Amino acid sequence: MKKITTLSYLAACIVMATGSAQATGFNIGDTDVTFGGYVKLDAMYTDSSDGQIATGIGRDFYIPSLTPVGGADEGGTFDFHARQSRFFFKTSTKLENGKTIGGHIELDFMATAGGDERITNSYSPRLRQAFITYDGWLFGQSWSTFMDLNALPDTLDFIGNTDAMPFARQAQIRYTSGNFQVAIENPETTVTPFGGGARITTDDNAMPDLVFKYGQKADWGTWSVSALVRQLAYETATIDTTTSAFGVSATAKILLGNNDDIRLTATTGSGVGRYIGLNAVNGAVLDAQNELEAIDSTAFAVAYKHNWNSQWRSSLVYSMLSVDNDTALTGSSVTKTTSSWTTNLLYQAAKKLMFGVEYKFANREVETGLDGDMNRIQFSAKYDF
Repeated sequence: MKKITTLSYLAACIVMATGSAQATGFNIGDTDVTFGGYVKLDAMYTDSSDGQIATGIGRDFYIPSLTPVGGADEGGTFDFHARQSRFFFKTSTKLENGKTIGGHIELDFMATAGGDERITNSYSPRLRQAFITYDGWLFGQSWSTFMDLNALPDTLDFIGNTDAMPFARQAQIRYTSGNFQVAIENPETTVTPFGGGARITTDDNAMPDLVFKYGQKADWGTWSVSALVRQLAYETATIDTTTSAFGVSATAKILLGNNDDIRLTATTGSGVGRYIGLNAVNGAVLDAQNELEAIDSTAFAVAYKHNWNSQWRSSLVYSMLSVDNDTALTGSSVTKTTSSWTTNLLYQAAKKLMFGVEYKFANREVETGLDGDMNRIQFSAKYDF
């Protein structure tokens, strides 16, 4: 075990007391350690045209597949939570061979079980990221290589362009060389039963998902293109079927004057499934012979961020997902399209303190032609440390 110096111990105590490690950091032997994160309050009023969103994750942030359709109009709901608050530890150690190994562990409290809203509002922490970096390699759980963090808009909502954004965190092995990345990532298949019904999550894949990505940074901004190749699999006592799937995603962040920018995302493919729209559409559907057929989908998002001055800024975001369902297989109650508009006004009171208000309008349509709208007003206060 490495010896901890008195100075390192005092620094660690200061970190735990003040949460200022990101600024000062500390040292344990040959390892540099930093600590950071943020505390965020979200207060939201949500009104849906065709029924109320059930208590749970859909009330904490926007989930496209949970916009109600075909139900009775009910009153709006008001929710407070601080579950998006998060913290992380980063380490960097110089090895005997002259190379550096890094570590990253990150936790928050979103989408977890725990207390209730009656008394404690206590929620269990969840693992967001945990990975090692070494000599161009990444081993562990991190953002999928298929997504581009530069394309995420500046919103109070957890994601912002949720309908279209490739979004996943999962265990993987990734290699980066210059502007090129290749990764094998944890697979998972989601299936629609023949004729429709509850989602089947199979966990039957024999091959990892394979991702290739190329991106560049230029004076005008950044861009990237990613390709996804995956196996979809489902096996039971009476069913044993697989099919191949693929997807392509292109993103760009275009810098404008006054530090304004435009962020673009476009994704299309067959069997992309859980990678876009927070699994608003499954990867495949079973046919009458219990064989998997991949489901085609296309998504697009554009976001414009404008700085009014050094402290005030706004974003306008449009996001959409379109699904090509074979209703003879999926039934007519599955999601056909989802879309959302978001606009906000954010006030940067200080470098590490932000307040904001945001309005989101969302719509979901199913193959029967029924659709429903959601209106949400959100206030947030955020302290980065």
